[in-house]
Amino acid sequence: MDILLLVKSFLGLVVILAILVFVLLKGAKKKKATERVKPVKREVKRDEPVSLQKLLAVIKNKKSTAKELSEALDKIIKYHGTIHPKLGVRAHPDFNIYGEILLRVCHHPNTNKDIILNFDRALEAKNEAYKKEINDFLTKGLETRGV
Repeated sequence: MDILLLVKSFLGLVVILAILVFVLLKGAKKKKATERVKPVKREVKRDEPVSLQKLLAVIKNKKSTAKELSEALDKIIKYHGTIHPKLGVRAHPDFNIYGEILLRVCHHPNTNKDIILNFDRALEAKNEAYKKEINDFLTKGLETRGV
C-alpha cells in the first residue's frame, strides 16, 4: 500500500511540474512578443534642437554606443555649449550640469579618448572663463574612472 501511495505522489508531482513548465514557457513567449512591439524610435530631425535633459539621458544610458554618445556631445556643444557667465569668482549654478556631463562621459563604458578630448576642447573653446573648472571636472572623472 505504501508503494502505491509513493507512485501516485510521484506522478502528481510530475504533472504539477509539467503544468508549471508549460505556464513558464507560455509566459516567456508572450513577453518576447510584447518586447518586439515596444521599441518604436522616433527619428529626430537634424536641425531640431534637443533639450539638454534628453541629451543627458543618452549619456546616462550605459547601453549607448560610442556613436550615439559622440552625437549627443556634439549636439550639446552645438545647442547648449555656451555656459552662463561667472558670478564674480564663482561658477554659475548651471555649470554643475556640464560638470556632471564631463564626469558621466569619463565613466561611460563605451567612451574613448577621442570623445572625451573632443568634448573637452570644444567646451573650453566656447567658455574661456571656465577652463579651470572644466579641467578640474575632467581630472576628477578620469581619476575615478579606474584603469
